[in-house]
Amino acid sequence: MSSIVRSLHKTKATSIRLMSTAAGAAQRTALYDLHKEHGAKFGPFAGWDMPLLYADQGALDSHLHTRKHASIFDVSHMLQTRIVGKDRHRFLEHLVVGDLKELPVGGSTLSLFTNEQGGIEDDTIVTQQQDSLYVVSNAGCADKDLAHLLKHAKIFQDQGADVEVRKIEDHSLIALQGPSSQKALEQISGADLSQMPFMTGQFIDIKGVPCHVARSGYTGEDGFELSIPTGEIADITKALLENPEVKLAGLAARDSLRLEAGLCLYGSDIDSTTTPLEANLVWTIGKRRRAEGGFIGSSIILDQIAKKGGERRRVGLIVEGAPARAHSKVLSADGEEIGEITSGVPAPSLGKNIAMAYVRKGFNKKDTELKVKVRNRVQNAMVVKMPFVPANYFKL
Repeated sequence: MSSIVRSLHKTKATSIRLMSTAAGAAQRTALYDLHKEHGAKFGPFAGWDMPLLYADQGALDSHLHTRKHASIFDVSHMLQTRIVGKDRHRFLEHLVVGDLKELPVGGSTLSLFTNEQGGIEDDTIVTQQQDSLYVVSNAGCADKDLAHLLKHAKIFQDQGADVEVRKIEDHSLIALQGPSSQKALEQISGADLSQMPFMTGQFIDIKGVPCHVARSGYTGEDGFELSIPTGEIADITKALLENPEVKLAGLAARDSLRLEAGLCLYGSDIDSTTTPLEANLVWTIGKRRRAEGGFIGSSIILDQIAKKGGERRRVGLIVEGAPARAHSKVLSADGEEIGEITSGVPAPSLGKNIAMAYVRKGFNKKDTELKVKVRNRVQNAMVVKMPFVPANYFKL
């Protein structure tokens, strides 16, 4: 057994930030009992009791199963909101960097909530629906994001705008991820998904239940996020699990999968002090938005882009030796401290240790040789292009 595999088997938690719950009981999703039936090991995350892994397969097994077949991740702890009213585009474009007016109905975009200093308050996926904008935000930012949306909606309403923010509280969310996802979902829904490309969404009846299905995810694989009436979520999840290629997976595998895919974890790889340019997320800013601005912090962000400013850049690293975890120091080839690791795991798909880091601008070019300090040992590292594993998103 390789050292990478041994490390994954021993790992109790990867680079996910397990957050202590506030006083009182943690929240539980509608699938909690189903997770228990499958021998889930739980951990606290953003005030929720969430499954980390399962009795029948560890984090390594779940990771590899997702890459080869399909896995179901319970993501009901994430915030779902719907923005309605004729001024909904103008309102949300004030808060995020995406070009929402030009999104076709059914189209989705990854976008960023920004602050007055040009930092990222959260990343989010926005889908254009016929009469609303459907917004999914991170669990760790749910309270902050909802308060932010409601605060600015009140300001817009006081100015006469027609806009309303509605928290979706009667639907739960699962992510079905992996190359077998389409076939598994088609089998229980009867829908033909062959013409539904990545980053689109539509309403589909699943076992007679109206659900919103988005072709997206957080693993780098083909897959779907299913917003399902909470009363029906367990039955639909069980129906998917009747397919022998579909299994449950927890947060530990979700973290190693997203890191192989080069995707950021909010609070680790991006936060309120990180700008889109520093995070290599300028591509989320629509062409029209770059020309017009108008979003919070746009003057700072667009000026930084124009001047290629900022002192640091997010990079991917291949690390020799032991895995480099968050907060490990990154050094130049000469031993000068130039940055810090934000996420790191042994990558099951590669048999190598990978990491994300922020390094001083000028040390971010591909193939730059660096060093990483891990438990007082200095190890070699190299800047590589992300994603670490090629994406398998479905495109027409």
